[in-house]
Amino acid sequence: MARTPEAHLAAVRELVPALPAEAVVSATPIDAAKRGARLAAEVRAVRDSPAFDNSQMDGYALPAATAGTYTTGPTVAAGADPDALYPHGLAGLAAPVMTGAKLPRGTAAVVAVETCQPGTFVADGEVVRAPAAAPGQYIRRAGTDIAAGEVLAPAGVRVTPALVGALAAQGVEAVPVHRAARILVVTGGAEIGRPGAAAIPDSNGPALEALAARHGIEVAGRLRTDDDPDALRRAAAEAVEVLAPDAVVTSGGISHGKFEVVRQAFPHGWYGHVAQQPGGPQGLSSFRGVPVISLPGNPVSTLVSFRLYVAPVLGHAPAPVWVPLGGAEPVEGLAGREQFLRGRVEDGLAVPLGGAGSHLLSQGAGADCLIRVPAGARLRPGELALVYAV
Repeated sequence: MARTPEAHLAAVRELVPALPAEAVVSATPIDAAKRGARLAAEVRAVRDSPAFDNSQMDGYALPAATAGTYTTGPTVAAGADPDALYPHGLAGLAAPVMTGAKLPRGTAAVVAVETCQPGTFVADGEVVRAPAAAPGQYIRRAGTDIAAGEVLAPAGVRVTPALVGALAAQGVEAVPVHRAARILVVTGGAEIGRPGAAAIPDSNGPALEALAARHGIEVAGRLRTDDDPDALRRAAAEAVEVLAPDAVVTSGGISHGKFEVVRQAFPHGWYGHVAQQPGGPQGLSSFRGVPVISLPGNPVSTLVSFRLYVAPVLGHAPAPVWVPLGGAEPVEGLAGREQFLRGRVEDGLAVPLGGAGSHLLSQGAGADCLIRVPAGARLRPGELALVYAV
């Protein structure tokens, strides 16, 4: 009996142990974000943010929040030291300040320049009429974002672009993150990447490398097989010893033909079917203590299976979400099998893209998601479908 996709994902999780807790490396925030790494320890702020009171507006820093006529002083640009321009604080002056500028001592409020008379900045020493303001108006107080010593990010959170910015603002140049899982990729067959009229280019190898990078997995090495299981075992043994991968991911060679080299090379495991299309044939085994996740060899089947069973276990993959189905026609499910259609999310709708065949690689090149169609279902446009980002 074929497994459900959920049962097979659970079996992969059971086969592949979690990375040890001590598998921690130091990385720049940008590098950590590129591979979707998670913090291995909390990070605390080393300084207040903002570091000083600064202006939220282009306007005037006032010594009082009441309406009045003020003589203007020197302009305080962003990055300028107001103490050098106003060594005794505002002392009754109105200071022209730019957005983000550090405020002179004694600032009670900031008013936008366009609310004053005149409504544009005047020269140093000229007079301006300012309206009344709420005390503290348009002042970004030091430490209102975060104070020095507070937790900036707890352990376990993913390093996002927003966190990269916050770390940069703190001057943090390196963070402890859990290292990426390392895999050995095995693709091929005698017909793959060889000269000859019936030869087939190796598309799965490069695609798997790109998928691994996208999901925060490091490719430690690649092997290309022929149809000799003994040769594959020897090459895999050497690679496992030298590279020490966390898992081996294979593509092809696991069905019931005469030349199923992966199934012959790694015979001690489970080989069977998952009730899905594409990607029905799947395999799980172990080689010299290293988990082996065997994916089907048809290109689209390989891509779909990696997203469903490798990315969420060894790397990172967002949880599927419910999205209304797009397109003009209903989508008919298959009897007894879950179907994963390639598609695109456009204007909030999941639109199927290209054909469903597992060899139709080019037709789905623009896909950014998989649309799950339950077995035997008929999904009409506008009905919710479970969508996996790819």
